Amino acid sequence: MPSSKADLNEDDEEESSLATIASTGWETMLEGLVKAGFTITGTLPIRTERSARTRSLGSNALASSIVLVCRPRPDNAPSTTRRRFVDELKSELPDALKKLQQGNIAPVDLAQASIGPGMAIFSRYAKVLESDGSPMRVRTALQLINQTLDEFLAEQEGEFDTDTRWALAWFEQYQFNEGQFGDAETLSKAKNTSIKGMAEAGILTAKAGKVQLVPRDALPTNWNPAKDNRIPVWEATQHLIRALDQNGETGAAHLLALLNTTSGNLGEVARDLAYRLYSICDAKVGHRSDRLQQPGHLLVRNCQISIRGETHSTRTRQLRVLDFEV
Repeated sequence: MPSSKADLNEDDEEESSLATIASTGWETMLEGLVKAGFTITGTLPIRTERSARTRSLGSNALASSIVLVCRPRPDNAPSTTRRRFVDELKSELPDALKKLQQGNIAPVDLAQASIGPGMAIFSRYAKVLESDGSPMRVRTALQLINQTLDEFLAEQEGEFDTDTRWALAWFEQYQFNEGQFGDAETLSKAKNTSIKGMAEAGILTAKAGKVQLVPRDALPTNWNPAKDNRIPVWEATQHLIRALDQNGETGAAHLLALLNTTSGNLGEVARDLAYRLYSICDAKVGHRSDRLQQPGHLLVRNCQISIRGETHSTRTRQLRVLDFEV
């Protein structure tokens, strides 16, 4: 019988190798476009693939094609420093991210789409120089874009009510599992809310010294926001997610319309919370370092890009692959 520990080690090594190759493929493609004299102005995920297609059945297959939008960079483009690049990211990227969110881009696609406006800043310059005078690599630029995206999503927590900010902090540590009442009470004081109030609002249960966020399958099925006098954004978001899961887009749209009628722009704030929740869950998966440097977390196969009328292809000889089209 083979050793399970050995098997796990082999799997870990394989996953690490796959992630490295995938990251290098995505990064090399962007690097090639920049060196070829293009400014990358957009990376747009387009849902072109059917989940029921033969390629997707029983396998990890990409659901979207990633469209790169590029323009020729002026020959007299200037150079800049790392400090200025970071300052421009923090100044320009949040505005672009808000527009993406207003377009209702899926949270799973936001990370990929944010590369576009970030790389637009990076690639408008002939070079971005590090403190030692060496040119910045695309990998470093992607990491800085990723960092700015995380900061933007974290700042949106300021829009949330105190109950929701508590729930976010609790979810980040415990998800929907139980935690100690003392920890929950301490956190509630820091967030300027109370365990009793949140229990009455219906977002948590507190008993026998344990506190737990109410799971979606335990939410009341007859919930009516018009009759609820305390609706945290967290509660509205969880009900919307359950409505989408159980009743599809029509059911979620009906509830969203009811929420907007009774509670103003609560639907928009719930959308912001959905982006933040996705960011937290994505971090829990453990693929943060390569999240923006590869499409999905698999390999790039048959990757084709057109540079000035010429088609260039790359291939990998690994078992786990995805189809990525530009």
